[in-house]
Amino acid sequence: MLEAFANGFSGLLAGFMHLQISNVVMIIVGCVLLYLGIKKDFEPLLLVPIGFGCILVNIPLANLMEPHGFLRTIYDAGIMTELFPLLIFVGIGAMTDFSPVLENPVTFLLGAAGQCGIFLTLGLALALGFTELDAVAIGVIGACDGPTAIYVTAKYAPHLLGAVSVAAYSYMSLVPVIQPPIMRALTTEKERTVVMRATRKSVSKTTRILFPLVITILGGLIAPMGLPLLGTIMLGNLMRECGAVERLTKASANEIANVVTLLLGISIGATMDGKIFLQKQTLIVLALGFVAICLDTACGVLLGKVLYITSKGKINPLIGAAGISAFPMSARVVMKEGQKYNKKNYLLMHAMGANAAGQIGSVIAAAVMLSVLKGMGII
Repeated sequence: MLEAFANGFSGLLAGFMHLQISNVVMIIVGCVLLYLGIKKDFEPLLLVPIGFGCILVNIPLANLMEPHGFLRTIYDAGIMTELFPLLIFVGIGAMTDFSPVLENPVTFLLGAAGQCGIFLTLGLALALGFTELDAVAIGVIGACDGPTAIYVTAKYAPHLLGAVSVAAYSYMSLVPVIQPPIMRALTTEKERTVVMRATRKSVSKTTRILFPLVITILGGLIAPMGLPLLGTIMLGNLMRECGAVERLTKASANEIANVVTLLLGISIGATMDGKIFLQKQTLIVLALGFVAICLDTACGVLLGKVLYITSKGKINPLIGAAGISAFPMSARVVMKEGQKYNKKNYLLMHAMGANAAGQIGSVIAAAVMLSVLKGMGII
């Protein structure tokens, strides 16, 4: 009787007995992510479910990521099928107004420049010995576009999914910390005080409807491997602009996006098992992701300086920092930074144009890389 009681009592402590240092470290990491999301308000819709998922998967013997486990079921249904990131993109398209880009087409160039760091980091990753597919997944972190990073990594480098996802969303939440020092280092005070005039062009409804159709067709023909990403974001935008499916637009931007964000976040957290996550390779991926976003920001600002010169001082180079996909956070950072040096400086709408262009640019950048690998026979 006593022996049976002792065995039963030991069963209650089995979780503690199987707890490893790696699990403890990752539980602490999960708590840090929860703190950043709840207390610091850094992307709480993502960091809260990611942090909680990280804690869940690091509790021994729960078997949540084993076949038929709770988290494994969600992961297989939404991540491995690429369904979650694609549904997120429909919602992003439904929420995005591309009018600032169409009003000022030069911002397309800034959206393209904001992806240069992806390709530079890809080359760096290859030099460090990563495979072509791993290097692409790592490079895409620089776009600060979580769904794109997850889509590419889950499909072509699933063993890096945890590191890439956490890097993409963590750095996206830290954009207000990462970008300003780079913006100040690469611009002069005179350039930062440039006041950009409000655009007077009005974009017709026909143009706004045709835009997602043209981008889908041209982008798909140029880089067909990225059509699932490009097609879903443009579908959402078409629904928004046509005005004929208001219920679908609202559902995509709200209910569907919210549910998928929850399931996506907890699935990402489920990939952060301490035994797998705490490896040298993970730290290198995190470091390269940081380099990528810094390079993307720098390239955008440097092109902004070129436009400042060619426009004879009419374009504020700070808006180039918004060429990444952290929408609309990066545009707000540009606005805040500009007003530090000139209270009359309202750069938000100009930066929103670059930011919206960056949304398209990150998808096309990933599509181009995958299409090149397809042509080389690697995929």
